[in-house]
Amino acid sequence: MTSLHADRYCILGAGTSGLAVAKNFLQRSIPFDCLEREDSIGGNWCYGKPASSVYASTHTISSKQLTEYTDFPMPEEYPEFPDHKQVYAYLQEYARHFGLSKHIQFNTTVERIEPTATNWHVTLASGETRTYRGVVIANGHNWDPRFPDFPGAFSGTSLHSSEYKTPDVLTGNRVLVVGCGNSGCDLAVEAAIHAASAFHSIRRGYPILPKFFKGKPIDQCGETLLRWRIPLPLRRLAAKLVVRWVLGPPELVGLPRPDHKLFETHPVINSRLHDQIAHGNLREKPNVAELAGHTVRFVDGTSEQIDVILYATGFKLSFPFVDRKELNWRDGRPNLYLNIFHPERNDLFCAGLIQPDSGQWGLVDYQAQLIANYLVSQEKNSPAASRLNKRKRTSVNSWQGRGTYLDSPRHRVEVEHFGYRQELRKLIGELA
Repeated sequence: MTSLHADRYCILGAGTSGLAVAKNFLQRSIPFDCLEREDSIGGNWCYGKPASSVYASTHTISSKQLTEYTDFPMPEEYPEFPDHKQVYAYLQEYARHFGLSKHIQFNTTVERIEPTATNWHVTLASGETRTYRGVVIANGHNWDPRFPDFPGAFSGTSLHSSEYKTPDVLTGNRVLVVGCGNSGCDLAVEAAIHAASAFHSIRRGYPILPKFFKGKPIDQCGETLLRWRIPLPLRRLAAKLVVRWVLGPPELVGLPRPDHKLFETHPVINSRLHDQIAHGNLREKPNVAELAGHTVRFVDGTSEQIDVILYATGFKLSFPFVDRKELNWRDGRPNLYLNIFHPERNDLFCAGLIQPDSGQWGLVDYQAQLIANYLVSQEKNSPAASRLNKRKRTSVNSWQGRGTYLDSPRHRVEVEHFGYRQELRKLIGELA
């Protein structure tokens, strides 16, 4: 069955990114359908749903002021780092406030999107194929687990961090957490509290920042320095001093010294890891060399008997519903201007395809404002839209806010939030 929706755009997903796009399209009177495979909004923050990676004790890593949408503050009574229940309530209120739910089609799974010369065919799991004017991919990118390829085989229980929900799987077991990102450090602390014995495997040393400095969230301290236009070397020095004052040198508790500079990797923010190591509740280990039954051997020659391995090793960039060539795939990622715009097509966009060094939803709100302004300007044949079309064709890999990060899968969509936000706001103004 084929149905025509050629007067409107298709937004894939009603998580934090899809909601921002829907809100901005609604405000600019851009016709759209928002398709969501679950029976509720929230995406990753809808705890317990198949699409959700959050676990029972999850809190935001970024502070609420740098996480919230641009025009919808989180409640004043919320803590600086809200938990997943508070986040979900906030998203529900956001959708209610802007009247979004009536524009979302729930329990609607997209199997395939394919371009034609003038529009897009969107095929649903029901077998229906719809024709849309354009597509905004906003389904998120933290859903396809990445596992390391260690030699040997493990006889115990293996879980990816996205599968972990409650600490009962840790209780009474010897647990190894693999990975030193924010999830890895949080789950290492969780294992230290609940497991019989807890170990934390780290392939390389990472700078770890405390969540607070003198009672203020650390990301807001960094935001102040960025607003003051403090040069990067001085910001690095300030951050190093804060780490030494609050946490101390990493090697004093057995953590490896970082082999790279601050802000060359995605920031790890954790105030409890050092404490659990210092109290003997968590033992740091190097990278895994081999799995042999319940024995895990490490590259330093040591080994441990392990019952549960919890892999906090990130996610692969996956879009199984569209051919990679349609996303201009290069070097392991969609090669898009500002991680939003296809260089050639003017009817395909991505929203939320970023990993910022701070909160995300405000940035995605600006992305959505920019997409909406672009579509309105394009409809009017605006010179500003023509300039952006030229820019996205010729400058796809050159824009402010990309930052200088280590070349690794973890950083393929990493952005430096302050410069990125400035660029988005500048273009929004040009297209207004």
